[in-house]
Amino acid sequence: MTELQRLLLAYDRHRAGGRPCALATVVEVLGSAYRRPGARMLVTDDGQLTGAISGGCLEGDARQRARQAIFRGQPALVTYDTRDEDDPRHGLGPGCQGVVRILLEPLDFDAADNPMELLRGFAQHPEPAVLATVFETDATGLRAAVGQRLLLSAAGALRGTPLLAAPLAEAARATLTQGLSQVLDIETDAGPVRVLLEVLTPPLRLIVYGAGNDAQPLVHLAASLGWHITVVDGRPNLATAARFPEAAEVRIVPVRELETQIPEAGAYHVLLSHNYAYDLAALQNLLPSSVPYIGLLGPRAKAGRLLGEAELNLSEAEAAEALQHRLHSPIGLSLGGETPEEIALAIVAEIQAVKNGRRPQHLRATTAAIHADSPEHPFELRPKAAEMR
Repeated sequence: MTELQRLLLAYDRHRAGGRPCALATVVEVLGSAYRRPGARMLVTDDGQLTGAISGGCLEGDARQRARQAIFRGQPALVTYDTRDEDDPRHGLGPGCQGVVRILLEPLDFDAADNPMELLRGFAQHPEPAVLATVFETDATGLRAAVGQRLLLSAAGALRGTPLLAAPLAEAARATLTQGLSQVLDIETDAGPVRVLLEVLTPPLRLIVYGAGNDAQPLVHLAASLGWHITVVDGRPNLATAARFPEAAEVRIVPVRELETQIPEAGAYHVLLSHNYAYDLAALQNLLPSSVPYIGLLGPRAKAGRLLGEAELNLSEAEAAEALQHRLHSPIGLSLGGETPEEIALAIVAEIQAVKNGRRPQHLRATTAAIHADSPEHPFELRPKAAEMR
């Protein structure tokens, strides 16, 4: 289950019980922080928490401030500076050596476009989208308000504050094209606003070929990350929902029918059927497609033999390209795993690295920022977007 799914379940529970609550959202980060912009936490009027906005150091104070926002009925923007080693507040100490800005908003259950309902719209129709959140405005402005939002889907659908739709939508489209969340200052007819443009991505889709015992820990671990999982196997006694309760779908596909399956282009495919003919049929179906990842369990010799026998009509150069960039065999990162659980960890870790375009290594060996979107400049030096009006 994803964090967003947990938040929506809690939100629905609080709404049904008539329990007032507020949403805490990380909207801007300078330097190092445990969570990035877009991290959320739901807070009830009696202090119940769902989700997280830090590693635990900010939750206590944010809880109290969120309850104040509920009582006052007004949003609040709070800044935490964990770089101040002499500030003992919140038990931060040296902390993460960063500045975190958090927007606290009491939620109106009757508002169709409150932030949780906008996020529900994304969750119900999972396609890339951008959520634009106004968290700072010109104090002299009368019409632009903190908390106004706009949700732009990849299909072009818009939901949110009509007043700011044009300028925010233009910036959101540019952000969706770039694929990287950002904070911008945007000039609107309602005055200048500071906006978090958050890229929302649907859960990774994982197709597992093989329903043996070693597939179970893989599905379990992938499900804990909120991935959408389909298990495919030709054996009815193994390919059952009872064996894979966390999979979104379990399909019985005999080997002779694999070639008729249309590969899901954006999905990540893992072959661990332990059946040479099944792996060969799946590989013949997947390699000519545009799927981003094909993981094959087994030694290099097996992969070489399968490629040699596959009737792909690929040139030697095309086969080498497929093997280098899309076919991962032996599958997984080199973690020294032996048990099915350890192997599952190695596979999931490799998929995560491929998805994020990262070269696996120890973080202590890196010199670059851990997060690709970590800003290097103070807030006042963030990029402007007045021209996006």
